[in-house]
Order: sequence, then C-alpha cells, then structure tokens
Amino acid sequence: MGMNTWRILLFPFSLIYALVTSTRNKLFDWGILKSHHISIPSIGVGNLSVGGTGKSVVVDFLISSFRGKSRIAVLSRGYGRETKGVVVADQTSSASTIGDEPFQFYSKYSGIEVVVAEKRVRGIKKMIQMNRQLDLILLDDVLQHRSISPSIMLLTTTYDQPFFSDTLLPVGNLRELKSGAKRAEIIIVTKCPNKLTQDQMDVFAVKLNLNPNQQLFFTKIKYSSTIQNTTTKLLLKDLKNDFILVTGIANPSPLVQYLKGLNLHFQHLEFPDHHVFSSSDISRIKMMSQNGLVITTEKDFTRLSPLIENKTLFYLPISMEFLHPKMATQFKDALIKRL
Repeated sequence: MGMNTWRILLFPFSLIYALVTSTRNKLFDWGILKSHHISIPSIGVGNLSVGGTGKSVVVDFLISSFRGKSRIAVLSRGYGRETKGVVVADQTSSASTIGDEPFQFYSKYSGIEVVVAEKRVRGIKKMIQMNRQLDLILLDDVLQHRSISPSIMLLTTTYDQPFFSDTLLPVGNLRELKSGAKRAEIIIVTKCPNKLTQDQMDVFAVKLNLNPNQQLFFTKIKYSSTIQNTTTKLLLKDLKNDFILVTGIANPSPLVQYLKGLNLHFQHLEFPDHHVFSSSDISRIKMMSQNGLVITTEKDFTRLSPLIENKTLFYLPISMEFLHPKMATQFKDALIKRL
C-alpha cells in the first residue's frame, strides 16, 4: 500500500484530531479552561511537531546562559521514566526515575533544581514550596500544556522539516494546528546549515507568517571536538579504529552525517527516541563493538552508562550556536526584556 493511500485512509482521523485540539485551545482562549500564571519569571520551550526539533538543546543553552547569575529550576514531564507523579531529582535519581533528558540536566549542571511531573501545575507548586528564592523556572516541552502560562514561550522548529510544511497527526507529525505557533513570543529555527544566506532566512520568515510581536532566530548544532565519559576525554580526530555509534533519538541523521564528514569509520545502531535498552540490546552492542569504543549521544549516555563499562562508552557533546554572534546578543536581550 502506497504512502498516498495511507494518507487518504488516515485523513479522517486527522480531521477528528484537529477538532479535538482546536476545541481545547479555544476553551483556554475563552477562559473556560484556566491557565496558571507563574509568580516567578519563567521560560517555556515547546514545539508543534512530535520530537526531534532540538528542545532539549535549547533548554541546555538556557541553563548554561543563566546559571551562576540566577537560581534556576527545570520542570519537565520526564518522558520514559518508570515513576509517576511529582519527583524531585536528587543524588539517587537516574534516567529511569526522572527521564533521560531531566537526568542529563541534573547530572551536567550542579546547583539547579530539576522536577518532573505529568501535571505541570503540581510540579510548579512543589518547586515554589521547596524554594521560594528561585529566580527563573525553565519549562521543557510545555507548548501544549495550556494549564501553565510562562512569562515567555519559545517554539523550536527545524530548518529542514519546518512545521509549516507539515500536517496534523496521524497523517503528519503536528500535535496541533499550525496556528498554535502564534502563542510563542520567540521562534527558534534549529539545525540550520552552517552557511545560510540572508535571502534564505527572509524566505523562511515569510513562510512562518510571523506576528509583529514575534521574534525569529536561526541556530545550528555545534559538535564538540572531543568525546567523553565520566573520567576520560578523547579527540575525535584521533580515532583511528572503527567504532559503534548507538542512538536513541528522534533524528540521528545530522550526527551521522557529521561523523561521516570527518571520514570516521563506524557502524550505526539506531533505536527509537527515548528507547529503554534491553539486555539483548546491550548484548548486541557489546558483540558488535568487540570491546572497542561505543559512542552515543549525551541523552543516550544517561541510559547506557549503567549498562556498559565506562572505559568503552563515550558521548559526543553538542550545543546550540546562533548563525551570527549578534543573534546571540539579541536573543538574550529579548529574553531579559520579556521576563
């Protein structure tokens, strides 16, 4: 059965999904369903698409930008965790108890609070109850959680697969109608090519159909020159032997292309986003690596590190970088102005 046939068969379900999500949004717009306004300055990060738009990299950037100057807390759903309800990260936490991305933030940055909760309002109340001296709350994956109204909302969309070229689930990957983008004050285009002309950015902006109050920024992935684990760093350029690349993320293509561009030789084991690695998965990884290096993403490292020896398992750090230095300054100014 061809793709077009599938789209035709699924289209009625997309119409039903559109009706449900748009009705829910209207109930919030009309004030029938209530949004909780946070008393502490807050930044929400979300998207319209299902996975792979770089939300966690944006949250990481925000933590590194404000940490040291502000007392920060991060609130997330904690996707893929084995626990329920409100959970506060502590020294006993792991990817299985709070989710891989929250655990990544908690492990990487000392001095921040990380809380996970399906019901975000409950999570916020727990945060404020624990620490009334917070300066900033970062809300991960919160665009569709209308019960919370942050001080400023950031929306992420990729350059290669922008939301305006997509359609609603289950035919496409959109969680709600494209008009949901209007709720964001700032739109961040992620995973841009390294060289993007002003004309290309202008064309993209026209397709977004921005409101006058919305600001647009273009970013790219910056890969580290080293791989690392908890004890060791190695230069990528010094890797002479074949290795195994293990990914459990929504879109590993940019990473794969980057490593191939360095003329590195590897086999790629690809798993679904937030994959819970089984004993058979680990056996397969070890068999293929033959005690050689296993390289993974920082997010996947949080799930693999308890299962594979530290001396063979490494991750490649990534960060968000604006296409032009002036964009970084303008972005931070825009946040400070709106907080």
